[in-house]
Amino acid sequence: MAESMEIPPKEIAHNEEEEEEQSFEELGLDPRLIRALIKKGIEKPTPIQLVAIPLILEGKDVVARAKTGSGKTFAYLLPLLQKLFADSGSKNKLAPSAFILVPTRELCQQVYTEVSSLIELCRVQLKVVQLTSSMPASDLRTALAGPPDILVSTPACIPKCFSAGVLQPASINGSLEILVLDEADLLLSYGYEDDIKALTAHIPRRCQCLLMSATSSGDVEKLKKLILHNPFILTLPEVGDIKDEIIPKNVQQFWISCSGRDKLLYILALLKLELVQKKVLIFTNTIDMGYRVKLFLEKFGIKSAVLNAELPQNSRLHILEEFNAGLFDYLIATDDSQTKEKEKADLESNAEPRKSRKHAKQKLDSEFGVVRGIDFKNVHTVINFEMPQSAAGYVHRIGRTGRAHNAGASISLVSSDEMEVFEEVKSFLGDDENKDSNLITPFSLLSKNAVESLRYRAEDVAKSVTKVAVRESRAQDLRNEILNSEKLKAHFEVNPRDLDLLKHDKVLSKKPPPPHLRDVPDYLLDPTTQEASKFVKLAGAAMGNTNSSRRGGSKRKLKKNKDPLKTFSAESQAPKRARNGGIKREDKDGDNSHKHKKRKSI
Repeated sequence: MAESMEIPPKEIAHNEEEEEEQSFEELGLDPRLIRALIKKGIEKPTPIQLVAIPLILEGKDVVARAKTGSGKTFAYLLPLLQKLFADSGSKNKLAPSAFILVPTRELCQQVYTEVSSLIELCRVQLKVVQLTSSMPASDLRTALAGPPDILVSTPACIPKCFSAGVLQPASINGSLEILVLDEADLLLSYGYEDDIKALTAHIPRRCQCLLMSATSSGDVEKLKKLILHNPFILTLPEVGDIKDEIIPKNVQQFWISCSGRDKLLYILALLKLELVQKKVLIFTNTIDMGYRVKLFLEKFGIKSAVLNAELPQNSRLHILEEFNAGLFDYLIATDDSQTKEKEKADLESNAEPRKSRKHAKQKLDSEFGVVRGIDFKNVHTVINFEMPQSAAGYVHRIGRTGRAHNAGASISLVSSDEMEVFEEVKSFLGDDENKDSNLITPFSLLSKNAVESLRYRAEDVAKSVTKVAVRESRAQDLRNEILNSEKLKAHFEVNPRDLDLLKHDKVLSKKPPPPHLRDVPDYLLDPTTQEASKFVKLAGAAMGNTNSSRRGGSKRKLKKNKDPLKTFSAESQAPKRARNGGIKREDKDGDNSHKHKKRKSI
């Protein structure tokens, strides 16, 4: 039987009041890890870390459920590393001592980066490797030579290692000490059940197993029964009413009622009239719709980048780096989790023809997920251009903003066909229980007059964004990204700074955007909306969101600093020029004129 340990709200409130008494030292962490955390700017443990770290250090199996951003990654990484510090002297292992399995390649990269950073700061001899199912057998064999102490991977890579003979089941049985399933509630929904079962058959009984999850679901229960032995179950609600804190209080939630065909008009009004804080993350449900929004905004001089499962992994990672660095303000992300669930249902029912299943599998990366497991930084606004298919999907999308105690906002464009999902979301958040709470309120800054003033232009441009144009732009973008990802990969490994030359917010339209659409003329501006725009700008300035670091400015500054001709002044070069005959004559002239001046003064 599993031991359930639900952390009551009052206890957390008490802990937060007595923060000064809580420290990583009291949790029994190694001093090297504590110094590494201080260098990272982390001084106090989060509530989930306070409870989970001591249990993991004791060797207990743990199921931890806490929302995104609560510190679950360090809750298992810190004790995992400490346990490996003690065992680092043993050299007779034939397989990694710790497996960390995650649902997406992006999360795999993030966990690998965090582990590598902690190991480097601690200055210990531990090796960590990152594997993906797309790696050839030779690369897998090279990565696992040694073997490494920690393996970070998606579950699909494990059976591939077995079939290639890179990992031996007997070696895992003799070496594996800790197994971590991060974002456990997503692992089965991403289709990894068979891959996980292939591994569980070889997990030794003594192996400590940890499940980290943002939500509780039937998939998590299935994994618990499949892997864990008598685990501690940690549930971490927040202070106060649990439902009110599903979405942080520093995130304002708005919605706009509009028809499906008017959604392009409304997103144009929001962005062009500057009624939202940058940076903005825009969610669509399909890849085609993502490119349709991009092409539409391009016509009005609004540059954006697209992020979806069709792009190569190297390109996706670089797009994230550029967006997080503030090189562009608008990112259109395709939440294809709905597509994956539909494909999974179709496969189970055998309703889809074999040919189309194969076609879909070739196009989309099954190890990519944009809603969970990606660290979007400094996102001030999330726009649901299309509503997700479930309330849980809504919560995960909105969780991309308002992080690190920064204020954030979400705006959902809701059509009549999406009202059922919207009501489900409101019910899930508790909006229907307290009529006065109004957790999701109508967006009042955008007036009807402001929208109608842009209608003619928006509808005229929307007609030019046809299915053929979307298909061609999608193919062109994919070709460009594959070229950047594959042919230039070796070059970028040697010259990493050259990655700055790649732009992911390039214009895809064949024709340049008409100049007259770039700006909204004064006669079309609604006074009420103008005042609202000024208010948004003032609020952004108050939060320090000035958006001063843009690609163009940074490049100009970089060029100026790196231009060797501009680093020398005329005065400093005068002695060198004296060697030249022409300069000598000038100097003589200068001296003569100086003498003449002296004579005059006498």
